Amino acid sequence: MNKLEEKQVKLQAKIKSMALSKEYRRKRIKMRVRKNIDGTATTPRLSVFRSNKSIYAQLIDDLAGTTLLSAASSDKSVKAKGTKTEQANVVGKTLAQKAVAAGITQCVFDRNGYLYHGRIKSLAEGAREGGLKF
Repeated sequence: MNKLEEKQVKLQAKIKSMALSKEYRRKRIKMRVRKNIDGTATTPRLSVFRSNKSIYAQLIDDLAGTTLLSAASSDKSVKAKGTKTEQANVVGKTLAQKAVAAGITQCVFDRNGYLYHGRIKSLAEGAREGGLKF
C-alpha cells in the first residue's frame, strides 16, 4: 500500500468510529420508516415536524404529492397556551377536527425520525382524541 491508500483507510476507520450527528441519525431513521409508510387520499400520512419553538403536523397524499390539511402551534387559529407538550396535544386535536370535517377518519402516522415520546406522543394522542384512527 502506498501512503495515499493508508491515509484513506485511516480516514474511513475514523469516520466509522465517530458518533453520528443528530440530524444525520434522524435522517437515517426517517428514510428507514418512510420506505414502509405511504399515504393515499383515503388514508393520508400524518407527518410531524418538531422545531425548538413550535410543532407542525400535516396530512399528506403521497400519490398525488399534495398536502391535504395542516396545523401548527404557531397558527392563529390554534389557541395553544401552556407547555410545548400541551400545545402539541392541542395541535393534534385541531388537525383531527379539520380532518373529520373533511371526511378523513383514518391515517398513517409518520413520526419523521423523532422518538415516539414527549411532544410527538402528545400530538398523536390529541389526534386520536379528536377522532383520527391510526
